[in-house]
Amino acid sequence: TQTVRIPAPPTKVYEALVTARLHAAFTGADATGRAQVGGRFTAWDGYISGVHRELVPAQRIVQEWQTTEWPDGAPPSRVEFTLATVSGGTSLRMVHSGVPADQADALRQGWIDFYWTPLAAYFVKTRT
Repeated sequence: TQTVRIPAPPTKVYEALVTARLHAAFTGADATGRAQVGGRFTAWDGYISGVHRELVPAQRIVQEWQTTEWPDGAPPSRVEFTLATVSGGTSLRMVHSGVPADQADALRQGWIDFYWTPLAAYFVKTRT
């Protein structure tokens, strides 16, 4: 579980997380997919793949999610994002469950290094 503050409104943070073009813009890596329930997506040049299970614009995202390093036959994990308006932007709470135990530490740091830091920087850079 991680909670971060992103300097943009929830609508913009939501769109950046589920829209392939915007996801690629803030990560700097290819992303594919459509923002619809049941829609498949990839991120980080195909390293991550998953399915959108619940989408409530500007409020909640639930995904099945795995990486190319998942053990053979391991089920996908579950990622839940909850977004709320706070002073100066969005409070984003992420709960990532069902992660293979040997990958938990790397993924914990990976969310910070490859999502929260570049996402915040993207919105600082794109402010008008």
